[in-house]
Amino acid sequence: QVQLVESGGGLVQAGGSLRLSCVRSGPTLRNYDMGWYRQAPGKEREFVAAISWSGGSTSYADSVKGRFTVSGDNAKNTVYLQMNSLKPEDTAIYYCSYRVRVFDGAPAYWGQGTQVTVSS
Repeated sequence: QVQLVESGGGLVQAGGSLRLSCVRSGPTLRNYDMGWYRQAPGKEREFVAAISWSGGSTSYADSVKGRFTVSGDNAKNTVYLQMNSLKPEDTAIYYCSYRVRVFDGAPAYWGQGTQVTVSS
């Protein structure tokens, strides 16, 4: 069973930065991706960014391109989300995700979520 544990959320002013971390434990597959989704109050959970674990390819939602950067550290089984130029509309619970096919399908595993609040 894959387990994901996030950290790094918090309160920040608009224009500020935060970095989220997600540590993975448990069995691994040859090809998978890890990334981030978010869910704002009253809205559906949406894709934010992902990175393929084998090749390092990345994928981003249009709303965060140029502001957020997803990266991974294989040695630490950790994926990061560097969030810059944060906006109030980025306020949400951010969930780490693990998909068994790179950039395809719904995540098979989720973290518990970490709150990000951006004040105006």
